[in-house]
Amino acid sequence: MLPPTDETPNSGPRHPPGGEVPSSDPRAHDAGSGMPPDVARGKGIKHTRTGATWTGLVIGILVLVLLLVFILQNLDSVVLELFVWEFTVPLGVTLLFAAIAGAVIMALVGGVRILQIRRAANRQRKLTT
Repeated sequence: MLPPTDETPNSGPRHPPGGEVPSSDPRAHDAGSGMPPDVARGKGIKHTRTGATWTGLVIGILVLVLLLVFILQNLDSVVLELFVWEFTVPLGVTLLFAAIAGAVIMALVGGVRILQIRRAANRQRKLTT
C-alpha cells in the first residue's frame, strides 16, 4: 500500500500553507486583481525586435515626410563653392546634404568607438581566461 500524498490525481500542484502562491508558478495570479503578476505590473507583453523595427519604420517615414515638406518649401537656389567648383542647388537639398554629411561623420566616429570597445573587451576576456 502506498503512503498518502498531499496531491490528489489531476488536482495540480499543492501550494504551501498560508495560501501564498510561489512566483515561479506560471499560473500564479495576483490576489487583488485576479491577473497574472506580470500583467498586473504592466509587463504582460514583451518588446520584440519586430515591434521595434515597425516603430522605427513608422518614425523614419514621418521624418522623411517632414524632410520632403522642408525641401519643397525651400526651393530657392543657392550657390555653393567647394574649392574650385561652383554648384547651384536648392537650399533644402543643400541642407539635406549637410545633415547627411553630419550623420555619416557621426556614424563613422561611433563605429570606430564600437571597434575600440570590442577590442578592449576581447583583450580583457583573454586576460581573465
